[in-house]
Amino acid sequence: MRLHNLQPRPGSKHRRKRLGQGESSGRGKTAGRGGKGQTARSGGSIRPGFEGGQMPLYRKLPHRGFNNYNHRTEIAVLNVGDLASLDAKVKEVDAIALAAAGLIRGGETTVKILGDGELSRALKVTAAKFSESAKAKIEKAGGQALVG
Repeated sequence: MRLHNLQPRPGSKHRRKRLGQGESSGRGKTAGRGGKGQTARSGGSIRPGFEGGQMPLYRKLPHRGFNNYNHRTEIAVLNVGDLASLDAKVKEVDAIALAAAGLIRGGETTVKILGDGELSRALKVTAAKFSESAKAKIEKAGGQALVG
């Protein structure tokens, strides 16, 4: 098989329907756009939610309440098992070291360590939060879990 022999499977390619090619083509005259009016014109489209000048539903309904999405604090979550994958030279772990290792995104500064996995060497871990099991596993391995 060579590149010049490649072709799509039979039936996978369809001819593009050519609109406005005379009345006998089946898609002539108005070319599937109906009669006259805004939608028949080129560039004529109605924005979503527009109801022909009638007061639209999204303006009729009351808008109440509060959404915390823009004010939330992003917390990067990491397991104790992920700390074990760090380079053996690393003794102190913080958000900057984790970002450098590719375990969290660069801009994330708030980190929570969870207790899934095992840790076999002593690490001095600085994070915003620790679960109880994560703290216990880090200290059991001879390390320190510092909140900061």
